[in-house]
Amino acid sequence: MLAAARSWSEQDPDDETRAELDALVASASSGDTDASAALRERFAGRLAFGTAGLRAELGAGPLRMNRVVVTQAAAGLARFLIDTGRQRSVVVGYDGRVNSDVFARDSAEVMRGLGLEVTLLPSALPTPVLAFAVRHLGVGAGVMVTASHNPPRDNGYKVYLGGDDDGSQIVPPVDGEIAAAIDGVAAGDVRDLVRATDYSVAGDALVQAYVDATAATVPAPRLQSGAQPKVAYTAMHGVGWETARAVFAAAGFAEPVVVPEQIEPDGAFPTVSFPNPEEPGAMDLAIARGVAVGADLVIANDPDADRLALAIPDGDGSFRRLSGNEVGWLLGWRAAARASDAGVTGTLAASIVSSPALARVAARYGLQYRDTLTGFKWVSRVPGLVFGYEEALGYLVDPEVVRDKDGISAALELLSLADELAASGSTIADHLEAFAAEFGAFASGQVATRVDDLSRIGAIMSALRSSPPSALGGVEVTTTTDYLDGVEGFPPSDILRYDLTGDARVIVRPSGTEPKVKVYIDTVAATPAEAQRLVDTLADAVRPLVS
Repeated sequence: MLAAARSWSEQDPDDETRAELDALVASASSGDTDASAALRERFAGRLAFGTAGLRAELGAGPLRMNRVVVTQAAAGLARFLIDTGRQRSVVVGYDGRVNSDVFARDSAEVMRGLGLEVTLLPSALPTPVLAFAVRHLGVGAGVMVTASHNPPRDNGYKVYLGGDDDGSQIVPPVDGEIAAAIDGVAAGDVRDLVRATDYSVAGDALVQAYVDATAATVPAPRLQSGAQPKVAYTAMHGVGWETARAVFAAAGFAEPVVVPEQIEPDGAFPTVSFPNPEEPGAMDLAIARGVAVGADLVIANDPDADRLALAIPDGDGSFRRLSGNEVGWLLGWRAAARASDAGVTGTLAASIVSSPALARVAARYGLQYRDTLTGFKWVSRVPGLVFGYEEALGYLVDPEVVRDKDGISAALELLSLADELAASGSTIADHLEAFAAEFGAFASGQVATRVDDLSRIGAIMSALRSSPPSALGGVEVTTTTDYLDGVEGFPPSDILRYDLTGDARVIVRPSGTEPKVKVYIDTVAATPAEAQRLVDTLADAVRPLVS
């Protein structure tokens, strides 16, 4: 272990992580058991490159995000593109997290040194701009350095593919092929890799192309700027604001009132403990701003602006944050109606843990519907896609512009919807009631168990498989589906689904990005209150099973 750590330190180009590792080695060599444990934690393996790329806490060693790991990943991706005969070109983007710009430049230099044509985005920009650039530039791959909505000390590495993959994120077996190429690089020394600095830096025209294409996805506002619904916006210390502001203006919408404490990129995320709009408290400042200015909508992007959260006035002087499913219903309904009006056929899609409400919308408008595995890499690849979403605040409103979730285009769609409703004397809250009247009163909820020991996740799933519940909260389980056994249209996956009497559904799965077991509960009833009561009952019943 000490030899591996010393070897790693010798090839580390970062003064900070090298000093961190050298200090641990010195302490461990002197018999410090805590230092030895820290080294074992960092050198027990290496970060697994999967369909989500890489994501981990910043720090020294192969199980952390650092310049050595990123250099190995960049060289491995480049070799994959070369060895598989794909286009030898790549675009690299980065967000505002700590070291994102450094990791992006390392990637550009290493891939250029291996002979690829490389374009680096001109500044810290949203993930959707990178996803757009893959298709717009016609390159073989795209790399986005981001940890999205993860804790402040994390960073990550996300990969998109061009060509036949049409700008979507990677899926198996490509992830394994890239991982094997990275392992091949990791067997050597990153100091032996040739670097080159003659890569291209994209101009402002590329960002403007994204702005123009996104702004064109909605019709012109019906109301004049001063009469449009008032919006409060937060970038949550991320990179969304400048691009979102340009998109809103290009589409003809009034500039939102911002949350000044959170509007500029800041990798320390000083006002939130967890920069995820789903987390309790994350939107408190935005909602307070909305109350102060009398906003009709409060909109939040996550730090890399590929997700969107929405809150609306609750009638008691505060705001209610809509769930990802509620936003998905409204945007899906809007997309289906627009497709029907245009005589367009196609498919609505959502991950299997998202609400079944979208299937009813598709049926009503004569569209196809498709469930996918969790992860937008699957949603974006549905043939004939008109609209897709995940309950985790991800929405794809125009597959012709970006083949990934996009929190900026989704925000624009909500501004357009709110404008159209206001022009007819209605609101988002009214529209939710209309949805229930039209399609049924759906409700959804979640239970999550965070673990310190990852083996606990496997134990929970094994216990559920060995002793499946016959009822939950007094409601009979009519069907149990284990996706590990293979379900038509899905690869084997660690997912359990329980269908209950009365169109209720409970799905259990390990989180793909956090040390959690997550439970998704969906119901439909005669009224929203009745549906929510059943969600609460089922949540109480399932909580002990996953704790």
